[in-house]
This record gives sequence, structure tokens and C-alpha cells, in this order.
Amino acid sequence: MFEDGLQIDWSYILENVINYGIKILVLIIALLIVSPIGKKLISAALKKSSQRQNVSEARMQTLEKLLLNVFSYVLIFVFVVMFFGIIEQPIGPLLAGAGVVGLAIGFGAQGLVSDIVTGFFILLEKQIDVGDYVTAAGYNGIVEEVGLRTTKIRGFDGTLHYVPNREIAGVSNHSRGNMRALVDIGISYDDNIDQAMAVLKSVCKEFETDPRFAEGPDVLGVQAFGSSEVVLRIIGKTENMEQWGAERDIRKRIKEAFDENNIEIPFPHQVYVQKNN
Repeated sequence: MFEDGLQIDWSYILENVINYGIKILVLIIALLIVSPIGKKLISAALKKSSQRQNVSEARMQTLEKLLLNVFSYVLIFVFVVMFFGIIEQPIGPLLAGAGVVGLAIGFGAQGLVSDIVTGFFILLEKQIDVGDYVTAAGYNGIVEEVGLRTTKIRGFDGTLHYVPNREIAGVSNHSRGNMRALVDIGISYDDNIDQAMAVLKSVCKEFETDPRFAEGPDVLGVQAFGSSEVVLRIIGKTENMEQWGAERDIRKRIKEAFDENNIEIPFPHQVYVQKNN
């Protein structure tokens, strides 16, 4: 029940709801149209620029993800400003209030500022690019995105790590230059070392024409004496991210070659010597 004399102008309310609703709907549709078009234009411009300036693919992907991220933030800000304009709410007092609140929480936002500053220098110094295999903040994996606030690293088990940039105190980039393929193989103490090394050299010769190898592989010789084996080492330089596959193939071929030449790869065992008094 309403008090006497209090009347609600439903036609006026309906008119305003329809008026504001249409404007807000148009704004949302415009946002949905502008967003994909803007992203395509950014990607196309970067692709054209990279071809003209001979920028690497990894660097182009890094800049593309960063600019798309910034573009999304700008669109959200424009949407909020236009939304308040449609509902005829002055944005000035809101911004002033946000400034007071921002000042109040400023001391708690030091981490965010540190993230942005660190991210800026990571990008400026080209420490990492999208697609690089890195070790950073205790995580190993492939870089999927470098942002101003966080860096995304995909672990080899599929886990996606979101690392705040301020936690990246040091970066080990394993994707710059050639990588090392290293294989240690053990033979029995009863086997002939020279014969085993000759077999290993023949295996290495088979891989000299492998496109994954930039140099070698070569047999270095005896690396160590184990409890039940003599360890021989093979080393070579491979293209980025090819070292693991090359090592697996070399180990497989060594096993086959050792079997053909009756060379034993010993398993751990213990020898007990009994002394008679």
C-alpha cells in the first residue's frame, strides 16, 4: 500500500528503462564488435612490422600478448566511463573518490608497482620471450605470456604457473644459443674400454648428419668409475629444445650397438667377500 497522494509514474519509469537499456545494449554490442577488430588490427600491424624490421617470431608473440592485454584494459576503462555517461552520473566525483581510496591502499599496492616495473625491464632487456624454455622463480617450463604484472610459465607436466614479476629475481633462459646433449653410459669392469669407445664412436658417426645436431656428438672418454660400472660420456650441441629427443635416440642406439657387440650395461649389484680366519 502506498501513502495517500503518492503516485508512481510507471510510464516514465518504463520510458527511462527502455531508453537506458537500449543505450547500454548498444554500448555492449559496440564493445563486442570493437574488441575482436582491435585485436586483429594489433596482430596484423605487429606481423607487418616484424616482417619489415626482421623481428623474431618469439619476440613478436611476446609483444602481441602484451599489447592485447593493454588493449583489453583500455576497453574496460572506456566502457566504464561511457556507462556512467549513459546513466548520467558524473565521473569526476567517482574518480576523486577513487583517488582517495587509491591513496588509502597505496601502501598495500607496492607489490603491484614492483610487478609492473620489473615486467617493464624484463621486456625492455629481452630477458625472455614467448616460447622460451626458462627457469624462473623456482619454476621450469615454457613461457606462454609475458605481461606487465605476471608471467605465465607452462610446466612440462602441463601446469600453468602464474608468476608475479617481482618474484623473478633471476632468469635462466635455456633457449638462447645451442643446447647441450649429454649421455653417460656405463659398461662392465670386465669389458674392454677401447672396444666400447669404438662402438660409441660408430654410433656418434651415425648422428653427425642428424639435423638436430649443430656440433658432434663426440665421445669424450671415461667420465667416472662407479660401484659396478665404468662410465663413458658422449656430448654434442643441438638446436634449441631438441636435446632431449636426441639424447633418447642416442641411448636407444647405444643399447642396440652394445647388444650386437656383446658389451654389458651392468645393473647395480654388490659383491660379498668372505674371509676365513
